[in-house]
Order: sequence, then structure tokens, then C-alpha cells
Amino acid sequence: MRRIYLDNNATTPVLPEALEAMRPYFSECFGNASSIHHNGQETRAAVERARESVAALLGCQASEVVFTSGGTESDNLAIAGLVAAGDHIIASAIEHHAVLHACKHLEEIGCEVTLVPVDGRCVVDPGDVRRALRPNTKLISIMMANNETGTLQPVEEIGKIAAEADIYFHTDGVQAAGKVAIEVSRIGCDVLSISGHKMHAPQGVGALYVRKGTPLRPLFYGGRHERSRRAGTENVPGIVGLGRAAELAMQGFARGDDRKMSALRDRLQQGILAQVHDAAVNGAGACRTPNTTNLHFDHIDGEAMVIALDLKGLAVSTGAACASGAIEPSHVLVAMGLRPGQARGSIRVSLGKQNTNEDIDIALALIPEAVARLRELSPSYSR
Repeated sequence: MRRIYLDNNATTPVLPEALEAMRPYFSECFGNASSIHHNGQETRAAVERARESVAALLGCQASEVVFTSGGTESDNLAIAGLVAAGDHIIASAIEHHAVLHACKHLEEIGCEVTLVPVDGRCVVDPGDVRRALRPNTKLISIMMANNETGTLQPVEEIGKIAAEADIYFHTDGVQAAGKVAIEVSRIGCDVLSISGHKMHAPQGVGALYVRKGTPLRPLFYGGRHERSRRAGTENVPGIVGLGRAAELAMQGFARGDDRKMSALRDRLQQGILAQVHDAAVNGAGACRTPNTTNLHFDHIDGEAMVIALDLKGLAVSTGAACASGAIEPSHVLVAMGLRPGQARGSIRVSLGKQNTNEDIDIALALIPEAVARLRELSPSYSR
């Protein structure tokens, strides 16, 4: 059976070019990047080359890039590193749990948190952010792209609000990096998080953009790595892979790969809706990342759909991988106003650089077939 992977928002395969760039740093180039001898200096040079590549992807200076273990650490470092007890934080109801749970923890130690809503398209109203400001507001954290629907948020407008109020602005760019162009100066953010395994680099590596002059407290204490912002010996192979993936992403933008992926996504989405009634796109009408669609189907259970498709060789998801197995419906879809049944009957399909027209053809055959079969078994469905 041919297996087709359409769950790239959960994780992506490492691109061959990134894997090849990493390979020497598992064996012959094994030095500690903090050592001053030859072995250390050749790995230090590799880390700094990768830092330059990530900086080019984000449109910042290399000195503003801090390497981390991934998106969760980057989010936590950005948020916990900028606030203290008594401070007020504004976030949105659709943030990744790395942000929401970090905010919840900070509430427990004396911070105040306001979660602004989204509309039916999964979009934050910048006006709600402005209205949520308080005298003690220290940080605004609004994601750049939602991990479940792919919806892009108006981060440039929110960045202007933060600048006018002299408040720090963090955006979670994990699902945006490598999919849409990022320029931190246009966004106006002070900190921005990315994760390697969402953009065809390995799992276990990420980065945080920290605007020059931003006073970030570290989460970890130890050595003076990453300009004393993130202690711990660098994951050199992972960092090299992230740097190469950043270069490949920029080359892809220059070729128009994002437009080609959007066309594949749209063909899949339109083909499903043409064949399946009582179905709709979650987040329709909003700007989205080019690789993501999220659809709900009446009279089915999303998890049953994922299992049925997996048995046919097609991997999709019901939403965030970190929430897999949760009893409650997706907090993102509920925040958008979907009924619990619609939220539970939703699936997310997310493409990667490895996906082809043939993959879409097969998905267009399998998904309507699975919906029809599950509806036949549903006691609530009548023809």
C-alpha cells in the first residue's frame, strides 16, 4: 500500500538536502561549539552559518537569533522571559497550548491574562487587542498562523498597537515559517518563535528572534551559550539542519513554491466540497497559509475519519498533534463558534514540500469515500 502523508502541520519529513548537511556533524565534525580548539571552532562556524541563514529567513540580524529545542521552548522563553508577577498579558483564545499553558502558569504566580476572541473565520480583531490594554500590560502574544486552520492573523496591525502603547509583542511563527514570507521589521514584533520540524528540519531544534535591546530573562541557567540567553551545549546537527531548511525555504519562495502549494491545497479543498454535501471549510474567507485546510463534515466523527483514512494509507489529523486523544473538541474550532458536533467532525489536511499532484488525486478519491462510509454507519444520518 502506498502511504500518503498529509499531516505536515504536525511534523514534516526532513528534506534530503537538510539531512545531508547535518550528516557530518553526527560523526567527524563532533566538537563542542564552545571549545576553542579546531574541533570546536569548525562546529562553531557551522552554527554561525546556520544563524545567518535563519536570520535571512526572518529578516533580522544574526545576533538576534537564539537557538532553542523547538517551538514550545521558544514560546515559553519569549513569554516567561519578558513578564513578572503583577504584569498583564494579552493573548488570543486560539493560541497553541505552548502559549496558553505558559500564560496559565504565569497566572498562578501573579500575572494577569486576557484572552481575546476570534471571529467565525478564526481571525483576531486588532480592536479587541487595543481594548484589552491596561496600564500594567507588559506583553501581547498573538500567533502569526493558526496551527489548526492555517488562518493568518493581522500581526502587523497588532504590532503597531503594541508599539504605540510601548508594550512587548511576541508572535508564534511556528506554523508560518517556511510557508509564508516573514519580515520581523514589518511585523513589528520584539520576539518571534519558530520550530525546525514544522519546516522540514529535524525535531528537537527551533529558534527565537529577539529584537536587539529586548531584556529577555533566560529559562535555563548554566553556561553563557547564545549570548547568555539560552544555556546548554548547542544541538549542532539540528541547528545545521534548521539553517539548511531556512535556505531551502527562501529558494522555494523565489521559485513560487508557495503559490504552487496553495493551488494543490485549493484543488483538494474544492474537489472534496464538490463531492461531499453537508461539509464546509473552517476558516473560509480568511487568508491562510498555503498548505492548510480544515473541513467539517456533518454526521461523522473526526477521529473515526482519521482512522478510516489511515487504514487506506492516508495520514491526516483532527487538529494539533499535542492534543491528540483529548475528549473535549478543539479549543480553536469552539472559539470560532463551531458547534461541538461540527468541531468533532472536523479534519485538518496539511501539505508539505514532498506532496505531489498524484497525492491530491488519491486523497480526492479516499476522503469522500470515507465520509460516505462513516455516514452510513451513523445513527444520526439519513439520506
